Amino acid sequence: MYGTSIGGESFRFADLKTLMARATPLRSGDQLAGVAAETDVERAAAQVALADLPLRAFLTETVVPYESDEVTRLIIDGHDAVAFAPVSHFTVGDMRDWLLSDQADGKALAALAPGLTPEMVAAVSKICRVQDLILISKKCHVVTAFRGTVGLPGRLSTRLQPNHPTDDPRGIAASIVDGLMYGSGDAVIGINPASDNLHATVQLLHLLDDIIQEHAIPTQSCVLSHVTNTMAAITEGAPVDLTFQSIAGTQAANESFGISLALLAEAHEATLSLKRGSVGDNVMYFETGQGSCLSADAHHGVDQQTLESRAYAVARRYRPLLVNTVVGFIGPEYLYDGRQIIRAGLEDHFCGKLLGVPMGCDICYTNHAEADQNDMDMLLTLLGAAGINFIMGIPGSDDVMLNYQTTSFHDALYARRVLGLRPAPEFEDWLDRVGLMAKDGGFTPAGAPPALLAQRLSLLEAG
Repeated sequence: MYGTSIGGESFRFADLKTLMARATPLRSGDQLAGVAAETDVERAAAQVALADLPLRAFLTETVVPYESDEVTRLIIDGHDAVAFAPVSHFTVGDMRDWLLSDQADGKALAALAPGLTPEMVAAVSKICRVQDLILISKKCHVVTAFRGTVGLPGRLSTRLQPNHPTDDPRGIAASIVDGLMYGSGDAVIGINPASDNLHATVQLLHLLDDIIQEHAIPTQSCVLSHVTNTMAAITEGAPVDLTFQSIAGTQAANESFGISLALLAEAHEATLSLKRGSVGDNVMYFETGQGSCLSADAHHGVDQQTLESRAYAVARRYRPLLVNTVVGFIGPEYLYDGRQIIRAGLEDHFCGKLLGVPMGCDICYTNHAEADQNDMDMLLTLLGAAGINFIMGIPGSDDVMLNYQTTSFHDALYARRVLGLRPAPEFEDWLDRVGLMAKDGGFTPAGAPPALLAQRLSLLEAG
């Protein structure tokens, strides 16, 4: 039992998961689940009680039972007590204060990451202002590599997302060329296939590999098919750079995706065995989203933001190149409006970075949410200031296959120019070498390489 008094009124919270849920900033998913605070006063009281909670409490009381959940077992059994020792005497409030101090620099935070649990960082995020989330995240640098290096300070990478409603190779290739012309694609060129079967996956993998190899582009490809399809593609000899999978923060939710920790480990080893990276061996790409456990009826009465943080413990286990919170994609049932989407995106980035996860964000919304592109501009700018590893790049910011709104190639250019950010170094060298963008950041579309221009024109004529 946890409790406190505020304004002369006493509040009691039955257990840790109830305290965490009541302390969470308002969002529609927690209301739908029946776990949200009923009033702002109750929420403030829960935040006060949470701030006074020792971090050690998260090692003795779990929000999802240890005996029945392999994600909980991964978190508890994998906890690094030595890394945790410097902050083991802190309360949640002490942790927030220390994170904001100059003592908590990038080196200290990197050393601390294995000692933090998802529930610890989720708790801290619940008592942070927006500026706290940005300032603390900015200190965290999680650097990964495959053919390019993602996450270095002063850099902002993009996933070039050339989706097509029928997986038409001409449409996909045209979008890829368009994105490359605007300096997009250094994090990954990644396709969500319209048809999730092995044949389609293998065809798209060859299409991506042909373009990357033909133009010697220092990036990596990914077809976001189910992990079992990608493993089968590897068996068939397909050119797999990264293996993708959506993941969640409970065993039951992951089972609804058709995965387990053992399956992810098998996929990780299979992808590593191909040895296709040139500057690194981070070969996994994971996507997450607040509300995924609730939508699968696998939330155990835990708030969606805490469960989202637990998904990052799953990701961390397999040393991914990229982790992407698809923040507004699941819909207004979980994040109702622009304000909730903005807060959630900043929380996800904060929690992932503190756990040592290479966080990106699909800054997005569905058309039935109370949000618009101005909200996305705000989240894009805030995440850019916070040091996000990568964002999405989509033609016109409108995904015509998945039917949602996200960030465009132009949006990535805006963020890089306004915030003084640059692409991944290997990709930047390539852009300079082929005449697309100078190393001083100057964008020169008139100097596009003849091969790319010819390919673009042939695609348009064929269409």
